[in-house]
Amino acid sequence: MSKATYPLKLPLSVKEAAARLAKADGVSLNQWIASAVAQKVGAMETAADFLRRRAGNASGADFARILDQVPDGPPQSGDERPPETH
Repeated sequence: MSKATYPLKLPLSVKEAAARLAKADGVSLNQWIASAVAQKVGAMETAADFLRRRAGNASGADFARILDQVPDGPPQSGDERPPETH
């Protein structure tokens, strides 16, 4: 397996928490971070694959046709947009 070096800068609080968790797992901080990144990559790729499969051959035009079927009117209770703050 080839490896690449990447200089990583973490907020001190995140680094300390990761170091504590790595120690509890009995692995080096480097191993723990590599594992955490691999887990996140896997989760993101799985989600993207799921959404692509779920979308199938749908297009933006298909989505617009569905939205055109939504009646005009006020949002249902609980679906209101939050007030804008400036």
